[in-house]
Amino acid sequence: MYPQEILEQLMKHIPPSKIRTNEPMKDHTSFKIGGPADIMVFPSSIEDIVATVEICKQNSCPYYIMGNGTNLLVSDSGYRGVMVKTAANMKQCRIDGEKVYGQAGILLSTLSKHVSDAGLEGFEFAHGIPGTLGGAVAMNAGAYGGEIKDVLEWARVITPDGDIKSYSNSCLKLGYRSSLVQTEDLIVLDCGLVLKKGDRKQIEERINEYALLRKSKQPLHLPSAGSVFKRPEGHYAGKLIEQAGLRGKRIGDAQVSELHCGFIVNVGNATAEDVISLIGYIKDEVREKFGVELQPEIKVVGDIERIKV
Repeated sequence: MYPQEILEQLMKHIPPSKIRTNEPMKDHTSFKIGGPADIMVFPSSIEDIVATVEICKQNSCPYYIMGNGTNLLVSDSGYRGVMVKTAANMKQCRIDGEKVYGQAGILLSTLSKHVSDAGLEGFEFAHGIPGTLGGAVAMNAGAYGGEIKDVLEWARVITPDGDIKSYSNSCLKLGYRSSLVQTEDLIVLDCGLVLKKGDRKQIEERINEYALLRKSKQPLHLPSAGSVFKRPEGHYAGKLIEQAGLRGKRIGDAQVSELHCGFIVNVGNATAEDVISLIGYIKDEVREKFGVELQPEIKVVGDIERIKV
């Protein structure tokens, strides 16, 4: 039935200019890896997302909601279904006093700039985190002692049943790289943050300090999906990988970063299979040497889902 009939149904609800077919996913992921998605939708409203999800569900068509692709590894054969990219158009924000409203697709770096320009503090940690606000809520993203749960007031989502609901911070069960969004398969539409008035100069100094730290410690000059593994309890993933002697370890064009062993970088034309193979090798070596089971935090989409990373 799909993708042609799905495409025709989508075009009845969403302008054709916001729909593409056979769209290379390597152009939409920070890894620069991934084959074509059958259909890609670039929604500009909540209604666009609701319509897309409803059409996919009615036709038993797979779909995936993505932000800016900064935590995503897509199969070399692509994605058979509908990929929905919120970062393209769903990026409005408003600031009213100490309260901030943001749509799911706004980049954290963009929102941080607006917030700091308004003299609000508490969001500096997010400035250098790649990705969108929606993805940050789903993962409870954090850095330098701050995380989304510290500033989030509410989030509006689509449930698996297609209902639109608002959840308070406490109801979202925000933990270390986890949330109700993940466990209940919710789709973040927009959310509200509560920050505090601060000294604009000090805010900008903290942002600059964090930016310098990232630049000195992370391989920002090469395509990657950020930290590959969650922090194991009592350890640091990058440190374990380094101690296992895997700095610079390479499979194909996927390589353990020379600068930060918690990153896998694409040093040329790495394939998804290269990355998956390297993840498996790292996990095996760390388990054998230290008895620690590393858990990836990147999202794997497409037929390589058959390989349990």
